[in-house]
Amino acid sequence: MQISFEEAAFGTEKEIQVTKLDACSTCSGSGSESGSGLKSCGSCHGRGQVTVSKGFFTISQTCPTCQGMGQMVEKPCKKCHGAGRAEASSTIKLKVPAGIEDGMRLRSRGNGEAGIRGGESGDLHVVVHIKEHEFLVRDGDDVHCEVPIPFTIAALGGDVEVPTLDGHASLKVPTGTQGGKMFRLKGKGIKNVQGHGQGDEIVRVIVEIPTKLNAKQKELLEEFAKISGQDSYPSNKSFFERAKTFFKR
Repeated sequence: MQISFEEAAFGTEKEIQVTKLDACSTCSGSGSESGSGLKSCGSCHGRGQVTVSKGFFTISQTCPTCQGMGQMVEKPCKKCHGAGRAEASSTIKLKVPAGIEDGMRLRSRGNGEAGIRGGESGDLHVVVHIKEHEFLVRDGDDVHCEVPIPFTIAALGGDVEVPTLDGHASLKVPTGTQGGKMFRLKGKGIKNVQGHGQGDEIVRVIVEIPTKLNAKQKELLEEFAKISGQDSYPSNKSFFERAKTFFKR
């Protein structure tokens, strides 16, 4: 079953259509026509096993005629031919817990196929697959998001809107933020499926440099470049100082 990223985070209830072997509606799972019953299997005489000789060895194995039940239907039901089961489509409701992870399996008790001749029904196992989110990537109970910001906000600081599972949130970007800087939004992740707290959202900012400049913007940036010293770029300064030492070797 495929569910959305948000449904996995918050939990949901889904209805699914399943085609499976249910108890025959005509014979109520008995495999016999009305008024008919069961008779002892002629092959194993009610024991459910038959003895087979193979060379010097004699072994017992499940009776192939009655499948080990020891009894046979006297007058088989015309709909299910004595099997007691017939294929039918069912609508089943499934509760998906908050925090479920991709590939996890949900178990719905008693909603599997009906047992043979009125036997207990099995369980339905549903493997969950989660669709990818447009902005968020899951890592355990945390979610990660990359947000592009203008270089002016990175330099001067400011507030930017970032997507979260609860909608948009405001992120305060401090002055001089470098590209790749990570910020943590506490409690904005996914609830643990076992109930052990809630994860965070990790926001990684990508500093965006303008690709097109008009004449005025170019003039202002050129003026800024003239008045900027190396002290404005500590990483750049450190790199070239170390590079000079490297090239002198």
